[in-house]
Amino acid sequence: MKSNAEKAGALFQSIAEKYGGPSDPPPRRGFGSDALKVNGKIFAALSNGRLLLKLPSERVDALVTAKLAERFLTGAGRPKKEWCTIAPSTTADWLRLADEARQYVNSQSK
Repeated sequence: MKSNAEKAGALFQSIAEKYGGPSDPPPRRGFGSDALKVNGKIFAALSNGRLLLKLPSERVDALVTAKLAERFLTGAGRPKKEWCTIAPSTTADWLRLADEARQYVNSQSK
């Protein structure tokens, strides 16, 4: 039986493959070192066995309220309005949310 971290790694790999990310994430070198980006901006990453996404603050609020996500906290413990983490679920769920995050970040870059 896979641990949550192993399941999250496999799910994230599916997303990375879709967007041409690294086939094997590099050793941790800090925030964003293995993140997926669009136009040089991070839209998804793996953080402590959870999918980290950048979404509009209203969407983050809705996901948190529905108990589908947790607000992402900085190292200093401050919540980030446009960032949330999602527990391992299904590939389809993670891909759908990653697509949403990618579209959002891409729209901000224009």
